[in-house]
Amino acid sequence: MKINNETFTSRLMLGTGKYPSFDVQKEAVEASGTEILTFAVRRMNIFNEEEPNLLESIDLEKYSLLPNTAGAKTAEEAVRIARLAKASGLCDMIKVEIIGCDKTLLPDPFETMKASVQLLEEGFTVLVYTSDDVVLAKRLEEAGVHAIMPGASPIGSGKGIVNPLNLRFIIEQSDIPVIVDAGIGSPKDAAWAMELGADGVLLNTAVAGACDPVKMAAAMKLAVEGGRFGYEAGRAEERQYGTASSPKAGMIQ
Repeated sequence: MKINNETFTSRLMLGTGKYPSFDVQKEAVEASGTEILTFAVRRMNIFNEEEPNLLESIDLEKYSLLPNTAGAKTAEEAVRIARLAKASGLCDMIKVEIIGCDKTLLPDPFETMKASVQLLEEGFTVLVYTSDDVVLAKRLEEAGVHAIMPGASPIGSGKGIVNPLNLRFIIEQSDIPVIVDAGIGSPKDAAWAMELGADGVLLNTAVAGACDPVKMAAAMKLAVEGGRFGYEAGRAEERQYGTASSPKAGMIQ
């Protein structure tokens, strides 16, 4: 999976919040095989080394960091958060996330576009959390963003993919990575996203909120890999009626 000038072997991105403990978080991250960790800048003590933060137990030399602008309600807030992350020396990648509805936690398309354009002008590698709006995804790509991140369903809902048709449309029209983000609830959801042709999956609650986060992280790793293999292999044709799995020609009468 290539994002701007960076290439990654794993197609699973993992969030770092909501874990029951730092030790469980560390084990889950390792079990997932991920190479990219995302976190909300506003929830981190990135300038205060005396206070613990969500990444303190993880060897950050092994991972690429993807700060996000969660908590922002306007483009101005998102840009300010992104600049803060960059100033801390974390990285030049940023996930733009601007919530427009507090009840559904769906993103604001207008503020998202505005922030994305501004951050591109400032030289960021921009990944954009958006709804499954097909036209908006295309407009964001035309603006120059480096990856589209449509939600499968509302953040943290665990409802899985509620609109596979739109996701497929977004994937088919896109020449940049499409990473399904938000709403993934189980390994079958992750596998399905990859079978649809997504380049990757980003999730957090499905792992952090599982009864056994470490085992779920391992399951998600296998699901993403299996779904990608299935997509690349190309599934057999679906038929209306049953067909014999063995050919009739040459059978002993």
